[in-house]
Amino acid sequence: MKSFLRIPVVLGMSLAIFSCKKNDDTSPSTTNNVPDVYKKIYGATSITSDGTYITIKTTGTPDHKSVYYANGNSLYENFSGTTFGGYTFAKNPNSIATQNYTFKIPINPTVSSTHPSTPLGAIGVALNGVPFYNQYAGPNQSLTNEMASFDQYWGHPQQSGGYHYHVEPTYLTSVKASKSSLLGFLLDGYPVYGPEENGASVTNAMLDVYHGHTHATTEYPNGIYHYHITNTDPYINGSGFYGMPGTVTQ
Repeated sequence: MKSFLRIPVVLGMSLAIFSCKKNDDTSPSTTNNVPDVYKKIYGATSITSDGTYITIKTTGTPDHKSVYYANGNSLYENFSGTTFGGYTFAKNPNSIATQNYTFKIPINPTVSSTHPSTPLGAIGVALNGVPFYNQYAGPNQSLTNEMASFDQYWGHPQQSGGYHYHVEPTYLTSVKASKSSLLGFLLDGYPVYGPEENGASVTNAMLDVYHGHTHATTEYPNGIYHYHITNTDPYINGSGFYGMPGTVTQ
């Protein structure tokens, strides 16, 4: 009789364990209501959604080699020669350090009537979790004096160690994906694509003053406004955000 009474208890325990295992099938880095396109941000530590905003957390450290990593880091790689714009590489005094970014961007981007200017600092996030910066080295200061410090994948760190891209992230366009691929998102929720489209280079003349245009893409077959990275100023974004931007904290 005692043995018979134990059976439902064991079965109950088995069902409970089975139920827990099913719940654990969900990736710890995302929630089920995150659209698949945002799951392409493989460098995030977590991606969640409240139905209005996508919240992306990232350390901002690149997944590729860089001369700006410490010598003992497995991703350190010495670099010399030429970098973006044909400049002879000149290392800046900063080193890559882990950050604590939280990007909160609208899940359904909408056009802004004011097109606010992009700030200095992070204006969006690349698929590898590294921030995008705008076309300035400082308030209305050209990038010219900083270009020589871009590493082999055209990024560099600022004073507190925050690594970032002002221009094309060539690790994404040449190693992880292609020059026509989705590369990330700006804070307004509109996607950023590479410097090629339909097999041809994208020029600034093909884009509006915000550095984008609207039509169908692989990820958005019904069409969407999107930015393109080009090899000339303003590189990623032009005269402000096309849409209403979310926020980024660090």
